[in-house]
Amino acid sequence: QVQLVESGGGLVQPGGSLRLSCAASRNILNFYLVAWYRQAPGMQRERVAGRISSGYTDYADSVKGRFTISRDDAGYGISLQMNNLKPEDTAIYYCCVQELPSTRSWWGQGTQVTVSS
Repeated sequence: QVQLVESGGGLVQPGGSLRLSCAASRNILNFYLVAWYRQAPGMQRERVAGRISSGYTDYADSVKGRFTISRDDAGYGISLQMNNLKPEDTAIYYCCVQELPSTRSWWGQGTQVTVSS
């Protein structure tokens, strides 16, 4: 089992930046997958960024070139750097980890990001 706690959300103007963090209760350095998802009101949850253990990363088309997922070297957290934020990025952001392929995922409680002038 692993508990995840997100932080770093808030209100930011269009064009601004935020860095989300996700702290894990145990070492996730060797986990198969770490990822960030988001869910806007009335919308389905979507994956915005993912990183697998090989180092391969992928991003939703809507955030490519603006968001960067990273994992801390110690293995107790992941981050999402978000630049050039747009109003359509407004959502609750969740971190998610998976220890092995095809096993259950662990989720944080989410952090609100609001992009508005």
